[in-house]
Amino acid sequence: MIINTGAWAGHHPDRVQCMQMLAEYGTPVHVIGHCKAVAAVGYTLAKALNAKGYQLDLDLILAAGLLHDMARVEDMHWEAAAKYCERRGMNQEAAIIRVHMTYDPFNDLEHLNETDIICLADRTVLEDRYAGIDRRIDYIIAKAERQGHPEHKPHILRKKGETKILIDAIEAFLGCSMDALMQGIDYENVERETDEH
Repeated sequence: MIINTGAWAGHHPDRVQCMQMLAEYGTPVHVIGHCKAVAAVGYTLAKALNAKGYQLDLDLILAAGLLHDMARVEDMHWEAAAKYCERRGMNQEAAIIRVHMTYDPFNDLEHLNETDIICLADRTVLEDRYAGIDRRIDYIIAKAERQGHPEHKPHILRKKGETKILIDAIEAFLGCSMDALMQGIDYENVERETDEH
């Protein structure tokens, strides 16, 4: 387990603090919308899993989700954002952010961690809304083809298959679909919305 040191020792930045960091970094508005959606989807999923006995760190999930793409307009944005977090003592957030583009494989259902949750959320969000794995992957394949890389399709489909196995296991465990779970979530303030229920 990685322990935070420095400014955030013992806790994680909240939504307001994360939004301040995004503003200071100059993250574009449309990317902030995506970050909010990933944070909301991850938080909602983790909250549902915690209700069934998991002990996922919701504050870490919220912060890592909000900050994961803060440097998206840069080359190797995952590394740039991870280094930004490390400089501020947010080592757990940095560890998640650093692998979110290449995370493989997911842990099995019994060993899910915060990295699994953020990476799964990122793979089901399209722009600034939950879209599910099918719509998200269709978009990625179409984008690869537009960029002249149709050869990426088999790899993308393999990753989709692996992700779908995890989603199916989570849905069976929770007794509801991800689509149903994500209906009506508040992308702007998910932590308050879910804490009230």
